Amino acid sequence: MVKQLALIGFKVILASRDPEMGHKAIQQLRESNLDVSFVSIDVNNQESIRQATVAINEKYGRLDVLINNAGVYLDENKQLMNMDPSILENTMATNFFGVYHMIRSFIPLMEKQGYGRIINVSSEYGAMSEMSYPGVGAYKMSKFALNGLTQLIAVEIKSDIKINAVDPGWVSTDMGDHLLQELPSKLLNLSCG
Repeated sequence: MVKQLALIGFKVILASRDPEMGHKAIQQLRESNLDVSFVSIDVNNQESIRQATVAINEKYGRLDVLINNAGVYLDENKQLMNMDPSILENTMATNFFGVYHMIRSFIPLMEKQGYGRIINVSSEYGAMSEMSYPGVGAYKMSKFALNGLTQLIAVEIKSDIKINAVDPGWVSTDMGDHLLQELPSKLLNLSCG
């Protein structure tokens, strides 16, 4: 996503909780003459999010697009009632509350300019129809809650700020390799607030 956005002219800020990996990715992108920078953010740490918001505001004074892409898959296809509750808690901390805190922190930068786009990376597993099938309980709940959050925020926003959730389908990542059964890419028509 960073590369594709930079190729069409966006000034992109790559965020990662691992500064070493983030700087390595930025270096590779800059070798292709792409306008990218790095900020350290751990979505499970509100102070980290606050510091990143301050840094971006001081350097750029605005944020046009926020893509919430952080996610974890910890439940290994377990049923919700048969898993250790900490698996659900940790999954919700990243996949739902991390997004919630990112939006709360960054939306003021969009509101001050009256414009912004927020994209929450969701999953087919977050669809209501998926709740009829057992397994992947924590992940399903987190994405279901994320979809609800997307809809609720869309009706609360009063300026030209749009928020959507997207299901990219299977993506080759550390987490994606566990989710090979994901359905093909499609936009979840949750809201276009």
